[in-house]
Amino acid sequence: MKPSTPSQETKRTATPAHMPLAIWTLGFVSLLMDISSEMIHSLLPVFLVTALGTSVFVVGLIEGVSEASALIVKVFSGALSDYWGRRKPIAVLGYGLGALSKPLFALASSAGLVLVARLIDRIGKGIRGAPRDALVADIAPRELRGAAFGLRQSLDTVGAFLGPLLALGLMLLWANDFRAVFWVAIIPGFLSVALLLFGVQEPEKKHGAHPVNPIRRENLRRLSRAYWWVVVIGALFTLARFSEAFLVLRALQGGLPIALVPLVLIAMNVVYALSAYPFGKLSDSVSHTGLLVLGLATLIGADVALAYSNHWTWVWLGITLWGLHMGIAQGLLARMVADTAPAALRGTAYGFFNLVSGMAMLVASVLAGLLWDRFGASQTFIAGAVFSGLALMAILFRDHIPALRR
Repeated sequence: MKPSTPSQETKRTATPAHMPLAIWTLGFVSLLMDISSEMIHSLLPVFLVTALGTSVFVVGLIEGVSEASALIVKVFSGALSDYWGRRKPIAVLGYGLGALSKPLFALASSAGLVLVARLIDRIGKGIRGAPRDALVADIAPRELRGAAFGLRQSLDTVGAFLGPLLALGLMLLWANDFRAVFWVAIIPGFLSVALLLFGVQEPEKKHGAHPVNPIRRENLRRLSRAYWWVVVIGALFTLARFSEAFLVLRALQGGLPIALVPLVLIAMNVVYALSAYPFGKLSDSVSHTGLLVLGLATLIGADVALAYSNHWTWVWLGITLWGLHMGIAQGLLARMVADTAPAALRGTAYGFFNLVSGMAMLVASVLAGLLWDRFGASQTFIAGAVFSGLALMAILFRDHIPALRR
């Protein structure tokens, strides 16, 4: 029997315990910020519709515009981190803006102030996303890269269900007092910033490296066709998957009491958290094409279930499948960007990836809101299934592209 190479041995024994401490810390930074954000976001669609009297179209518009606000920021924050050779200070700024946006939700008396808060929050997310992902890729050994992204995503998603769970308990305790819950959400947001500031040490910049403008034409040419195909696939996924706000509204339409609305994101994110690390680790050793196809097939199943009925059995099946597809696809796409982009341009690569995905999210959320108001919830989810099917066809027709192979 042939002896194992060091990389093979590392792959076989890779577990979360083998991860660099900084990867764990970045995961807990994301966990705390997601607790803060999801305490608010799990209640926000219902707060807008019931407390502020806005339409579902306005909910979709706020979600889409707030995501779109971060588009340019995502590109330039990633490019700046490449030019400067530093990721952490930019990520701290992004997390800081996210924390500072939280009090505005508690103070909001109109949809306009909610929009302002969401804009600040999403700009913060846009600033931090590309440098943080590039930092993960810089720290993690290549043979553990998929597992590293999966672990960070799992911890992020643990926060995404702990936040709604905490919101649920406080809503029951405080008789549906939205604003009191929003005030509590401020605390984990600022703890997240403190942990990143004092708990993560960035790898030292290589000596003798001269700053270059990563978005100059000659540098952008270094981003290969394989990378741009990953960008297209990411956009197709996002176009097929609009905001989770519509999952919340579908459950509310099915008779879920307002105080229990956070259960929607709790359920989705429990499935997401449990599946993100195993599928991230799996991406280190199996076909990326197969995992992408599995993710889209799962999303189609979710859309079909949610379109079929608002009865709780179908709604919860759809929510479960939605979380599973996120666990399959999100870490995988992040890993594929790292694999297809030069190390010196990783921040820029994540920036453009997020830019295109954000544009798709804007289109998807606004379209979903329009379809819901004019034709009903079922047509919204049918449209999502159609877009998922188109993305699936695109992948199957292009599965010979090297970027989509191991």
